[in-house]
Amino acid sequence: MLSVAASLIIGASVFVGTFVSGIFGMVGGQIVLATALYFMPVSAGMTMFSALMFTSGAWRGWLWREHVHWPITARYIGGSVIAYVVMLFIFYVPSKPVVYLGIGLAPLLADLLPKKIAPNIERAGMPWLSGFIVMLLQITVGAGGNVLDAFFQNSTLNRHVTVASKAVMQLFSQAGRFAYFGFAALQEGESLPWWLLGVYILITFAGGSAAAGVLNWMSDANFRKATRALIWGLSLIYVGRGLWLLFTGSTT
Repeated sequence: MLSVAASLIIGASVFVGTFVSGIFGMVGGQIVLATALYFMPVSAGMTMFSALMFTSGAWRGWLWREHVHWPITARYIGGSVIAYVVMLFIFYVPSKPVVYLGIGLAPLLADLLPKKIAPNIERAGMPWLSGFIVMLLQITVGAGGNVLDAFFQNSTLNRHVTVASKAVMQLFSQAGRFAYFGFAALQEGESLPWWLLGVYILITFAGGSAAAGVLNWMSDANFRKATRALIWGLSLIYVGRGLWLLFTGSTT
């Protein structure tokens, strides 16, 4: 059971995370996930995180619905479905060090690739590949939105199309991860009060709505620079956190 202090801290992280995601697409989810995993077991934390990110993404998708790039989005979801079916045959719940190291290292490696082979969501076959890879990461290390960011960083799509398309793309991933880890949480006897989850869901709407004005104000060039800086900053924090847990044996 979460303490009052822990509940308030998670609530604050939900607002900050969904506000940041409302501007940049996915980066804010890492803030929510890191906070949830600090106070909760992996399965319960992943289940709550998935529910919150689903509602946050659905709200962003609705706010910017006219900007969604549907051909790319449909192919991405197709790749996600294939990966999810594969993972149904492999029941795997990652440890906290694996989660932190995975979500920290994956986008850094993608960003360091030479431009010729760097991931680009507009290239032929890339929506399918990105959907497959991100869904695998969603389940094996708990998050993959920052890797999806890397596919968009090298594209020519503007900030509104990027944010809107990523929001809709991730809905299947979030729903699939909710079901996957929700089952694991039930098996392990982990739970979260539904009324508290409802409060957090309302906070996601507030965070996403507050971000809309900032996204309109920002230029595409500044959007890409800020997104890259956030990806690197948060990824290095996660790598450090994962190494700390790995070598100290700590569980928090």
